[in-house]
Formats: sequence, structure tokens, C-alpha cells
Amino acid sequence: MKGYTRASALGPISDFVETRGGSIERIFHRVDLPMSLLDNPDLPLPLREQFNVLSEAGRELGDPFLGASLGRHVRMDKLSAFGAWVASASTLASAIDRSQRGLNRFLQTATNLKLQVLGDRVRWSIEFLDSGRDGRFQNELLGVSYLIDGVRVFAGRSWSPTVILSTCVGAAKAQALEKIFKAPVMHGASVSAIEFDAALLSVTSCRRCDSNFRTEPPIPPISAHQEQVAALASVALLEGHPKIDWVASKLAMSRRSLQRSLATAGCSFSGVLDGILKDRATTLLQMTDRDITDIALQLGYSDGAHFSRAFRRWTGLSPTHYRTARRASSNHPRHAGRSPLQ
Repeated sequence: MKGYTRASALGPISDFVETRGGSIERIFHRVDLPMSLLDNPDLPLPLREQFNVLSEAGRELGDPFLGASLGRHVRMDKLSAFGAWVASASTLASAIDRSQRGLNRFLQTATNLKLQVLGDRVRWSIEFLDSGRDGRFQNELLGVSYLIDGVRVFAGRSWSPTVILSTCVGAAKAQALEKIFKAPVMHGASVSAIEFDAALLSVTSCRRCDSNFRTEPPIPPISAHQEQVAALASVALLEGHPKIDWVASKLAMSRRSLQRSLATAGCSFSGVLDGILKDRATTLLQMTDRDITDIALQLGYSDGAHFSRAFRRWTGLSPTHYRTARRASSNHPRHAGRSPLQ
């Protein structure tokens, strides 16, 4: 199962690498991702691309346990608006419930959170279902760190788990992780998890959520190549007109195999790309005052004329007429006072 996360997940990695003398630009170049992803935190990103960034960051800093080292600095309430909503729950039990209900919809897919009550203790686990390997272990360490911080919101910053279950192999690695996590680590687990006193589930918090994560676009249900191509093409669009060869390489496919797969689904790369370009173009025309030529160049067109011809093909209007018509419509008294969510 291929998972997706938000580009916002790369922000803490970037900050951590730069503060330790590494180069996030060099890392992004090695994994073939646009640096502008850091300025577009809401974009869906294949989970294995985050795995790759973590893997390269570990090599860059010479840290085989970078996920755990980074994890000492992450905060649940800084993990997008969704993370703030989870951290502002009234009790730890409610926070865990929020995270398990909302994770795959608002932050990251192909990821399972599970709570087990084992007498007077509980086990909270995180499992990544994506088959990506390189960097997956680093991501597991980072995931465990977020679980730990989620509990600390209620138990206090000095709290530590009774034990951490890690998928690492061998006592030596477990001992190295114990020094970072400052908690006992059991190696050879099938799924990463933390265990703690069940009484903590009822601990309350006086935090209040000051963000509305429901206004963030949900992670799309990536279930077929068409959706995967659309998500990757949106990433590529940050640095110009998306190329099918780049998208195919990210899907570990040849160009021809990708074309056949899309044809089987009744679409084509150019058709998927047209939909993305149209959506992006209409958003820029409605929400900004940018010059038509600037918008054309951002979308990868060589000039405004080529963009205008494409836009007329999509909508039947020129970009200028579309912008004028949409703004006139939004200013009509009929729309006054209407909620943006209606």
C-alpha cells in the first residue's frame, strides 16, 4: 500500500539538518524533490519520499538514528493544525482517539495507530503500511517520538515511557536508542510502540485548540495511478511544467508502463495534467492579482499566449475575462455573508 503525507512533515527535518551544519538543499537534490515543497506545506507527498529525505538526512549528518535524534525536538501541537487539534483534547484518551480517527484523513495515509489496554498499562503503536524500505526505520523512530510527545502534553515534559518497542535488530542498537530516548528500548518488535501506565489516559489538559484543521484540504484517497500521478504532478508543478518521465520514475515505472496504466483507467498523462493546471490557474486568477504572464510562467508555459490558448480550451474564456467574471460574481449581493464552507 502506497501512503501519502503532507509536505509540512519535511519542515522539521529541514530545520534540524540546517541547525546541525547539513544542507537540506543537497538532500533535496539527491532525492530529486523541489525545494519549494517547503513553502507549500499542504501539498500531498508520497510517504516514501519522506522516507527518502530522512534516509539522506541521516547520511548527511552521519546519524544512523536520525529519526530519534530529530524526534527529541518535535512537538505534537506543531504538527500542522491537525496536530494542534489532537494536542488540545480534554484528556489523553480523547487525544489518542482524535489522532486515530483523523490521521489518515488529514495528515498521513497508510499509517495505523492502535491502542491496546494490557491490564494496568497500555500500548500505543504506530505502523507504516507503505512498502518503501529506505528510510522507513528512521520514520518509525520519528513516529514513536510524536507518540511520546503526545503523551507529554498531558503527563509533563519530563515524562518517559515505561518501555519503547522498536523494530531495530540487536541489543547494541537498542542500547544506542535508549541513550537518545532516555527510556528502556526492546528490540526486534514487529511494530513500533510505547507502553505506559493506563491511569494516564484520564489525565486532563487545560489547552484549547486555536486552529481549525478542518479548513485544511484532506489528504486525497490515493488508490490508483491516476490519483498518484495527479499528486506527483502537483509537486513537479512547483518547478515548471510537470514531465511524465519524472512522475514515472517516482512511481518506479517506465514511461510506457505508466502510459498503459493510465490508458487502462481511461485517461492519459496530458488529461490528468490538464486538470491540475486548470485548477491551479483558476485559483491563481481568483485569489491573486498576479499578471497573466507571471501565472503562465509559474505553470510552465513559455509565454502568456500559450497559457491563454490552453485556458480558453478549458473554460471557453480568456484568463482576463474569467477573472473579471468570477470577481463580479463573488461581489454580487446574493453571495454576501455566505460562509466560505457553504
